[in-house]
Order: sequence, then C-alpha cells, then structure tokens
Amino acid sequence: MWSRGLSSLCARHSRICLSATVFQPLELPLLSSWRFLEGNAIASRVVMTGTSQVAASVADFSTAGTLKRKQEKKVGTHNGTFHCDEALGCFMIRLTEKFAGAEIVRTRDQKILDALDAVLDVGGIYNPATDRYDHHQRGFDQVFGHGFSTKLSSAGLVYKHFGEEIVAKELGLDKTHPDVQKIYLAVYKSFMEAIDGVDNGVNQYDTDLVPKYVNDTHLSARVGRLNPDWMDEQTAEKEDEAFHQAMDLTGKEFMESLSYYAKSWLPARSIVAESLAARMEAHESGEIMILKQFCPWKQHLFEIESEQGLNPTIKYVVYEDERSGQWRVQAVAVAPGKFESRKPLPVQWRGLRDDELSKECGIDGCVFVHMSGFIGGAKSFSGTLEMARKALSF
Repeated sequence: MWSRGLSSLCARHSRICLSATVFQPLELPLLSSWRFLEGNAIASRVVMTGTSQVAASVADFSTAGTLKRKQEKKVGTHNGTFHCDEALGCFMIRLTEKFAGAEIVRTRDQKILDALDAVLDVGGIYNPATDRYDHHQRGFDQVFGHGFSTKLSSAGLVYKHFGEEIVAKELGLDKTHPDVQKIYLAVYKSFMEAIDGVDNGVNQYDTDLVPKYVNDTHLSARVGRLNPDWMDEQTAEKEDEAFHQAMDLTGKEFMESLSYYAKSWLPARSIVAESLAARMEAHESGEIMILKQFCPWKQHLFEIESEQGLNPTIKYVVYEDERSGQWRVQAVAVAPGKFESRKPLPVQWRGLRDDELSKECGIDGCVFVHMSGFIGGAKSFSGTLEMARKALSF
C-alpha cells in the first residue's frame, strides 16, 4: 500500500522527510509513484523556526549534474512549544495528494504564514477553501459531525477534510466506497477524538471527583514530553528536531490505527454482520447468534444492533474458541465495558462442570459454566447451542 511505503521511508529518515529531500515522480498513479533518490546528496536546511530563517534554499545534486528543485507546497504551523494536534496534523496533511511531501514551516510571523499554501494551529483562521486550519479563534465551534460533539483541534480539522482520502488510499478503494466511510468514522472515534478532546480541554466525562490515579501515558502526554526540557539548551534547531520526533511518533501511531481498522476491524465487522443476519437460524426468537468464524465481536455487535434498531437484542453468542477448539456460549453484556449480562446463564448451572453440569442441564457433553454465568461451554457445537436455547427459557 502507498501509505506503508511512505511510512517505511519516513521511518528511515528521522526528519519525516522534512528536510528538502528530492523526490522523483514515476509514471505510476497516486502517491505510490514517489521514489526516494537514495543516490542524491542533499545540501539544504530544514525551514527553521526563526523569521529570518524561513527562506531556506534547496540545493541538490545528482550524478547527472546539478539539479535545483523547490518543493511545490509549504505548510505552516507555529514554533515554540508544540502539541500532539499540530504534529499529527502536519503528518497527515503530507499524506494527501495535494500536499504530498510538503515542506513544514514553523513560525508565528503572520506575513510568512499568509504566503504559505496551508496553515495549521496558528493564524486565527479556519477556512478550508484556503487551507487554513486553526481552532483557537473566538467563535470557533467546529465538530466532526456524524454524532460526535467534541470540538476539533487542528488535527481533527485536517482529518475531517482529508481523512476520507487518506483512508481510501490505504484501502485502495474509491472515497465513495461504504468501507471507507466505516473506517473513516471508526478511526475518528477510537483515535482522533481523544486528541481533539485533550487539546481543547474537554473531559471524557462530567465529574467533580478526584481521579484515583494519573494517566500520563496517552499520546498527547508523550508528545508533550518531547518538547525540550527547561533545563536543556534552548535552540531553534533542538526545537525543530523534537517536533520532527513528534511527527514521527504521532504519524506512526495513526498509521498503526488505520492499518488495524483496515486489516482486522473491518473483516471482523463483516463476519458479525453476516452472523447477525442469520440469527433466526439459531433460534426462532432471534436472540442467539452463532459466530460463523471467531473474531472480536462485542463492539461490532453493539454497534450493528444500534444501527439496525434490533429488538429483541442478542442474549447469547455461540462460537468456537480459537485457542482450545472447544465451543462456548457467552452471555452478551448490557452495554460495552459492562460486566453485567443481559441474560446470564441460569443460576442452577453456575459453577458446575462436566457430568454434574450435564445432569443438571440435561445435555450430554457439557464442560463448564462460570460462577458469574457470563460464559459456559460444551464439547460439541450442538451441545453448546442447546445450552443457549435452554438458557433462554429460564
């Protein structure tokens, strides 16, 4: 995939391709057509944070002789202390066709910012028509939409306007494909929204209680620690080097999240959707689902039930355990992250095993039922399915 090639390239060059590196376009489509010229030496400076340093020259040479090429696009963000949102925003915008390989300019000089092709997290303007993506100005109230209400950061703005393109290229699909929209929304929900919330000071939930522990390991916190320490020498070069590291860190985790949703999450969702559609084959009530192939199913089940407005909801899921090869019946939780079940397995069965359980159930080959009643199983598929059917009648 094009993005893995770009990610691999960036990993090999610690500045995330921000130095004035020469790329040569091949006669291939999209961003997969960019090949790094390993043999070319580069005599150039990264655009630094000082106002007088912005007009850095690019001087490249190859075996064929001297070659001068200025990058076509420049993307600006502020200098000084950086945060997760602009580091990730700068990484993501360079994944787009419009700003592929763009030079990053870090400054607060408004005259310089006005001349750039795009500006993130500085400038006091949000205007996608001119590629201005700041969120600090008075009156800014943009959210992602699609049911999300968290105020956007600069990263969220970039993802809102360019995320579908990035996802489509990772999947190798057109932007209008339904799978692109599913992953576009899933990545925002699981990855991007937290970055928006932290940057804008939005709590995860309403409470006046003191937290029982401190969580300083999330992505935004780790990016914050990349800023030069107050005890270190404070130079523009060190600051820019640290910002490049922040882009590398945020970009790597963003691509890992996107890859997970493309390779694992989406296939699992398809399996659950197909299994849910066939629920009447398991029981006439429609309250038992047989998972056709083992996969992570809980989140998908809740989401699809909600999307389809299913009533009654699924009470038990029957599946083959991928490690033991034995069959299981699991009671569905009342909600994501909850331990309580919609309909636990019968009290009379809980804590029993083997022959004692088989005698109580009246089903041959039973293996166990957990003390809480959230899971049980039998040696065969037919026995496990019968446990689910009988449990419904209690």
